[in-house]
Amino acid sequence: MSVLRFDPFRDFDRLVAEQMAGLRGAPRSVPMDAYRRGDQFLIHLDLPGVDPDAIELTVEQNVLTIRAERRFEPEEGDELVISERPQGTFTRQLLLGESLDTDRLEADYDQGVLTLRIPVAEAAKPRRVEITKSAGGQRAIVEGQAARLS
Repeated sequence: MSVLRFDPFRDFDRLVAEQMAGLRGAPRSVPMDAYRRGDQFLIHLDLPGVDPDAIELTVEQNVLTIRAERRFEPEEGDELVISERPQGTFTRQLLLGESLDTDRLEADYDQGVLTLRIPVAEAAKPRRVEITKSAGGQRAIVEGQAARLS
């Protein structure tokens, strides 16, 4: 039998600490999914409410940086009742393998989701290697694949 300790004030204490530290509404990490499909990697990042012009993608060496900004500026006379949506600058950095062709990276933003498509570099794709037989000097193709080690 395990004992679970319940503290009804834990969440309250956390909220007060965040407010005192000025973290309330501060941007957090950008949620994402990443996977390989065939000869490309796909990355989906959730950026709801972000203007496409406020998204910046940069690649330096093999580091991809995604920076986006979401702001809400109340108009004069507005009475703010609740402010829970994170505002400010969101940043996420991804370390990309050298087997990806970042020069051909494509980005699309639709319904609050930024989709990145990064093709696998030609040099990193599996290829057939011809092997010669030593006995008799005859050539024969042996099926196999060579892979690049990263």
